[in-house]
Parts: sequence; C-alpha cells; structure tokens
Amino acid sequence: MKKIFSNIDINFLRRYDKPGPRYTSYPSAPLFNKEYNSEIFCADLSNNNENNLNPISLYFHIPFCDTLCYFCGCTTIITPNIQHLEDYVSYIKKEISLFTKYYSNKRQVVQLHWGGGTPSYLKPKQILDLGNFIKNKFNFSENIEYGVEIDPRGLTFDHLQAFHDVGMNRVSIGVQDFNEEVQRATNRIQPEDITLSSIKWSRQLGIKSINIDLIYGLPKQTVSSFEITLSKVINISPERIAVFNFAYVPWMKPHQKLINQKDLPKTEEKLEILKMTIEKLTGAGYVYIGMDHFVKPTDDMAIAQKNKTLYRNFQGYSTNAGADLFGFGMSSISHFDNVYSQNHKNLADYYQSLDNNQFPISLGYKMNRDDVIRKYVIMKLMCDLEVDKIQVEQKFMINFNEYFKDSISKLEEFKEQGVVYEDSSRIVIGDIGRLILRNIAMCFDAYIERLLKEKPIFSKTI
Repeated sequence: MKKIFSNIDINFLRRYDKPGPRYTSYPSAPLFNKEYNSEIFCADLSNNNENNLNPISLYFHIPFCDTLCYFCGCTTIITPNIQHLEDYVSYIKKEISLFTKYYSNKRQVVQLHWGGGTPSYLKPKQILDLGNFIKNKFNFSENIEYGVEIDPRGLTFDHLQAFHDVGMNRVSIGVQDFNEEVQRATNRIQPEDITLSSIKWSRQLGIKSINIDLIYGLPKQTVSSFEITLSKVINISPERIAVFNFAYVPWMKPHQKLINQKDLPKTEEKLEILKMTIEKLTGAGYVYIGMDHFVKPTDDMAIAQKNKTLYRNFQGYSTNAGADLFGFGMSSISHFDNVYSQNHKNLADYYQSLDNNQFPISLGYKMNRDDVIRKYVIMKLMCDLEVDKIQVEQKFMINFNEYFKDSISKLEEFKEQGVVYEDSSRIVIGDIGRLILRNIAMCFDAYIERLLKEKPIFSKTI
C-alpha cells in the first residue's frame, strides 16, 4: 500500500470532512430511546440465551481516572478516592451475578475487553478480585482475545501481572502524542520513559499483541511534531496502531472548553497531519484497515479483513464477527439479536438499579427489518470494503438495486471520484476510499439526513 497512499490529495480530504457517525453501531446511538427498559431487557436476554450456543463478547467499563485529559470523549469520573473503586467493583459484581442468572454457561466467551476511563487505575488486588470473579462466572474459550486499556501513568509491573494472571493477552496503551507541548495543552503529562516501561513489561509477560493509541488534531500539534511521535511509535513496533481523529465536541463534552481553541490545528494542517500519518505508517509496512486502524500484515485483524470475517462494534474493529456483545458497568452498551441497550451514565442511577435487583438499563433500541438489512450492508462496507449484492439479495430476499435505489444514487459522486466501483453484482470501495469509509456508509443510513438536521451530535469524519 506504500504506493497507493504516497500522494494523498488534501482537497479530496477537505471535501469529505463533514459530521457523521462512526458506525460502531447501526442505527447510531442518538436513536437509542428511554422506552427500552430493564424489564424488556430481561425478556430479550432470556430469549437470547435459550438454546443458543453462539459465542459472546464481554465489555467491562471502568470509568475512574486520576486526572482529566482535556481531549477525552469517554464517560469518566475523576477521583482520588480509592473507596469509590472498591464500591464500583462490588456493584459491577452485582451486575454480573444478575446477568448470569440468564446466561447459558454453554456459551463461550471469545472476546473480553476492559475499557475506561482507566482500567489500570484499579489496584492490582482489585484487578485480581474482579478478574477472577469474571473468570469464575463465565465459560472462557481457550483462544479468548482478552484486551485491556492501559494508562502508563501510575502503572506498575504488578498491575500488568495482575491483568495477565486473569487472562489478559492484548494490551492497548494510551499515548496520544509524545510531544511535551501537546501533553501540557491537553493536561496529560506522560514522560516517554514510563510509556516504554509499560511496553517492556508487557513483552516480558509474553503479551502477544500490543496496540498504541494516538490522536491527531490535538492542540499545539503540527505535522512535524506528530511525525516525530510516529517515528518513535514505529521504532517501538507495536502489532497495532490506532490513530484517532480528535473529536472536538464541547457541546457534548463541556470539559473540552478547557482547551484553547486557538491552539487547535487549522483544518488544512489537521488534514496534512492525517495525510502524513497514513503515508508514513503504510510506508513502514503497516496495513491500513480503514478509518483509524493500522496493523502489521501478520496481525489477526489484517487476516480477518482478507478473509472477510472482520466486524465492527463499540470497541472498534473486531475479529470476532457473530459474537453477541454484553456490556457491564456504567454507560456500557450491549448488542445482541436485534437489541441495543445502554446502562445508566450516572453512577447513582447505576447503583440504585442494582440495589433494586434490576439491570441498570437507561436507553435502548429494537431494530426493525430495514435496520437489520442496512446494518449488514454498512458493516460489509466498513469491514470488507465491498458488498456482494447477490449475497444480500439471497440473505434478505430483496432486489438490491430496487431496495437501495436512493442509496445507490448517493454513491454517484464517489464513483465519479474513482473511490467506489459498482457493477451488476458488487459495490467495491477502492483503496483511497478507506479514508472516507464513514462518508460512503452514510449513503445507506436511513436516518442520517434527519439526525444531521438536529443539534450537533457527530464529530467530523476526517
């Protein structure tokens, strides 16, 4: 791909730098509603587990952090109070125990992820306590993909040892940017040596996959400064690199107002940073999966994309297509069958529901037939970079061109740009189209025009 991405057109990127969903779900989260509640969830969960041997994926949200990163878009709680962590662990155990009353132990867990917040903010003994509790309640596959998000600040070898002892074999290390000026502007001071120590310890423990998270578009960031960060990351040689677009959404995340907007790179420079990033990482031998993910050619994710078994969920790209996702903890999201559900984002409400022996459901959504069909097509575009029309027709008993007449007409501009190709049997995204996957997928979104007319809810696609 080195030659393909050696001369990206900035004008092309600018043209498609518009607000849009990330398609970690379809329909997107703004359509979740309060009509879906704990009682409905119980019935859906019971039906889902009846005579079902399909694999499952588990997500555990640990919302606590020691300090506030100004760029953060996650649901977090800033606290130095260790007792808050103890209380939370006890409540997440309550939620697990409630769930396992409905869970069929014949179903294997093929994927497990701890996200945040900062999972590594827990003490090693808390990690062991919660991790072993989870292990005893669920049936783990021998080939489980067990990932944890790590903040090197405050991390010790004992933290990683504890995660490893409960099954962790993949680690995602938050870096964002090695540049000290950028770190000061975002209130995330992270000396390079502590990041390198976390990577060294991970490798000592035999962790088979290391991912490094970066963000482009942060305050004080320039093309030249971020290129230095990328060079350092390439020298580290992680199996995966995620380079996220900074979603500046102060209307949704008020703490982002702490960022001096004048320090943010102008649109032109931000696009130049993205251009340089793609060219540099693909030039270093990484495969550009699409959107924000880069992996080594031997990585499971690259292989899954080739084999058309790649999937996308609320953790981003996943190699475990077909697994039902169940989320635990404040604000976490589940997706199974035609159901989306989200837990309370407020800690008091989350605790109150569990004290009442109820699932802490705040919002949800039941997909209709059209949603299911469109989700399938959007996921194929986002993951396989193509859609087999004949396959869709046979799976859903529809005439593809008639059903998606309006969507196909919206693809015309992409076909004119030479980034999408269509014939009688397939729609294929060209290599350069990986840069604008979200924009292409929006053509098949039945709700997007209405959502874009409402108050700002999406970050820009590029």
